Amino acid sequence: MTIDETYQLGYLIKTHGLRGHLVAHFDVDDVSAYQKLKTVYLTLAGAPTKLVAHEIEKVQPQAGNKVLLKLRGIDRIEDAEPLRGSQLHLPLDALPELDDDQFYFHDVIGFTVVDENLGPLGTVENFYELPQQDMLAMRYQGQEVLIPVVDELVSHADQEKKEIYVNLPEGLLDIYLKPTTRQQDEAEEL
Repeated sequence: MTIDETYQLGYLIKTHGLRGHLVAHFDVDDVSAYQKLKTVYLTLAGAPTKLVAHEIEKVQPQAGNKVLLKLRGIDRIEDAEPLRGSQLHLPLDALPELDDDQFYFHDVIGFTVVDENLGPLGTVENFYELPQQDMLAMRYQGQEVLIPVVDELVSHADQEKKEIYVNLPEGLLDIYLKPTTRQQDEAEEL
């Protein structure tokens, strides 16, 4: 299995106790849905694209998105310590099913962005998961345009048509296309 065939479930934060337990952060809505998880794939700090399978003995939800994790064969703090900071991955086919109007970011890369008023605009190139909010990146008239991924702006994706539907606020595209005053001043100096 390659890293492209997986999604990042979370990462290992620190060791817990002396018997090889680890505290992990799961980047999911419902941590308890993963209590019966049997196997997880780790990417180690020295080899970020290599996946190492680990059987799971126990997943115990903690506060927020943290879980106490016990991996088979990791029985001492000395065994667990080198795993700190490792990313946790699962196969893409393990992703939970979504409602019809929902989508996973990786599923819509390459989709056409269609605005309710302006029609087809460009193609989804990437998603940026920023601390404030997630952003959809699309190419529009040669410029990268970022669209906040919020229900008010991004309504749904049509998997068959390979289109994602948006309702952009007036002026959003102009921010990316019109030169700033500083850029205009620099152009006039030339």
